[in-house]
Amino acid sequence: MRGGIMHVLVTGGAGYIGSHTVVALQEAGHDVLVYDNFCNSSRIVLDRIEQITGRIVDFIEGDIRDRQKMDALFAEHDIDAVIHFAGLKAVAESVEKPYEYYDNNVGGTLSLLDAMRTAGCTNIIFSSSATVYGNPAKLPITEDFPKGAPANPYGRTKSMIEDILIDIQAADPAYNVVLLRYFNPIGAHESGLIGEAPQGRPNNLMPYITQVAVGALPELGVFGDDYDTPDGTGVRDYIHVVDLARGHVAALQAVEDGCGLGIYNLGTGNGTSVLELIDAFEAATGQKVPYTIQPRRPGDVDALYADCSKAQAELGWTAVCDIERMCADAWRWQQANPHGYEA
Repeated sequence: MRGGIMHVLVTGGAGYIGSHTVVALQEAGHDVLVYDNFCNSSRIVLDRIEQITGRIVDFIEGDIRDRQKMDALFAEHDIDAVIHFAGLKAVAESVEKPYEYYDNNVGGTLSLLDAMRTAGCTNIIFSSSATVYGNPAKLPITEDFPKGAPANPYGRTKSMIEDILIDIQAADPAYNVVLLRYFNPIGAHESGLIGEAPQGRPNNLMPYITQVAVGALPELGVFGDDYDTPDGTGVRDYIHVVDLARGHVAALQAVEDGCGLGIYNLGTGNGTSVLELIDAFEAATGQKVPYTIQPRRPGDVDALYADCSKAQAELGWTAVCDIERMCADAWRWQQANPHGYEA
């Protein structure tokens, strides 16, 4: 580290949230090394980041479970901090493929942490999730809520990794660990150059909406209209991915300042139902989104939205983009990239 500029390893840095965070880190002056196996991302995103920031993106292709490659990486690069995104993330898929999720997410994180320990790197920011709260007894959710029983293997991997990191920091106070509990990231960079580009049929709501709007899919399936919410559809706290990326830059400053253990919700504090999001998208873009009501998905809960006052007080961070901006930016990305990063 030199003069507040940190050399940051970003695992999964070519993914949706990772790529936007790399942009934010570079724009803040930090040096970034991306490590990604491109299992759910594209090499093209690295070129797009360079177009946005005007800076070269250093990257290494690899899997965090490849301990030999991880050891070589830390031996060859003086890493000040790690921002750890690499992981499988689809709720429904995790129910179908639990072994793959535990192996990749938990096993991969242990491999990364052991390589960090060997290299003497003690700073890590972890990409966690509000799913660790399970189905909360009340809303909004604050960080001191007890963790619930996550409703799916994806959520359980996030909760397990949090516990591992908390235990490591408790055993060695030299560690600075920040757990960022995301709510529901949507939107895209305002340039339209990077955004959410799922491979195959989308698992998340916003890319499904935009692919229906662009004509790539015939209609949206709304999974369940009998939840205990005002209109019966699931309520989530949607946050612009650029706001989320800014949260990681703020967390990096906390790590540099020697925060010890920090746990923060990153959301807007506002709950939006599926039907409300569809209405907001149609209003922001002028595009109609046909949909049908379908059975609930396994593992989904009624409502999740955040109290983010702790992040504001301790990190100086708050979300600034409203739902209309999220929809407009997502649509700009989809229009410019109807097939994602592939031509």
